[in-house]
Amino acid sequence: MVSSFRFARLPQIIFGCGKLPEIQSVITNNGPSVILLTGKKSFIESSDGELLLDALQGKKIRYKHITIPGEPSPEMIDQIVSDCSTDEFSSVIAIGGGSVIDAGKAVSAMMYKTGSVIDYLEVIGNKEHPGTKLPFIAVPTTSGTGSEATKNAVLSRVGKDGFKRSLRHDNLVPDVALVDPELTISCPPDITAASGMDCFTQLTEAFLSVKSNEYTDALAYEGLKQIKTSLRESYVDGGNIEARTGMSFAALTSGICLANAGLGAVHGFASSVGGMYNISHGLVCGTLMAVSNEVTVRKLRRASDSEVALKKYTALGKLFLGEKGKSDKYYTDGFIEYLHQMTQDLKLAGLREYGIEEKDIDIICSTTDNKNNPAKLDAVDLAEILTRRLD
Repeated sequence: MVSSFRFARLPQIIFGCGKLPEIQSVITNNGPSVILLTGKKSFIESSDGELLLDALQGKKIRYKHITIPGEPSPEMIDQIVSDCSTDEFSSVIAIGGGSVIDAGKAVSAMMYKTGSVIDYLEVIGNKEHPGTKLPFIAVPTTSGTGSEATKNAVLSRVGKDGFKRSLRHDNLVPDVALVDPELTISCPPDITAASGMDCFTQLTEAFLSVKSNEYTDALAYEGLKQIKTSLRESYVDGGNIEARTGMSFAALTSGICLANAGLGAVHGFASSVGGMYNISHGLVCGTLMAVSNEVTVRKLRRASDSEVALKKYTALGKLFLGEKGKSDKYYTDGFIEYLHQMTQDLKLAGLREYGIEEKDIDIICSTTDNKNNPAKLDAVDLAEILTRRLD
């Protein structure tokens, strides 16, 4: 019997190679002025960026361009909102990686409101966001977070008392997600690897989540099929447009899945580690994915109620190994080995390189959540995962 579920709203999705020029009509339809957020360079210095700015000027659309230098903090969002609040803007557009899109989502949600965005962050704040915002258009230039399809913007403050928390409301889903795989071609190999493993993790964790349902399972499986054929290929040959298109599809799909099924232990680490250390979200996910799944499988095999989750691991093994006639154990173990091999192939660094040491492990584990993981991992399990990926 099909289980009960709820499914979050989706943005209007425009997907395909060569779709970027359609952004002009999307912006025009949302009014005469726009806040434009991009990364430090790349897009805005590209021919596509020059064409977009020329088009905005030609259509007499007033714009304010803001660069996002890295993962957004509450202070960064407050400053942008303050700088823009004396003018009247009709929409926000973010063109860049997940950090840029999260920043754009938060700015659209906070424009013309009083107070700090930190007041609305889950766990940290004490206010509920009303769900009102400026129209928001998301254009990803990497294939990773899937933020173009989610209702949350992740903000962080790095340090001893740091945090990585979401501004979240059903209405914060972007109004339009324009996904043009050609925009990801210039993404360098290290970012392709880290963002791609973030996407891989999101699809896998959503598929295995205790909150998954028939819809999210079907979508996650389609996304994982693209991971199999496209992640390693886009890392080795960034100009492979077929692989880039597969990864763009996988990232978009991962955002839809995580918004509806939740995530597991790896993203629990991404939150706790990301709040304490200056390390990219994708790298945390990528470097911890194999060991986290290995420990989860070991835990499931000792449990009495883990048949559904282990069957899903078998399905993942069949998909990624592409072999027939083997045992369930063979497929599950083979999937874990596939993940370890991917960690090596993509040259994902250990955590010590970013300043994490043995003395930090207990405090990281004390703030790491894994409530949607298919097996509940205790402090000993979590510490083992971190220890094995220090180097």
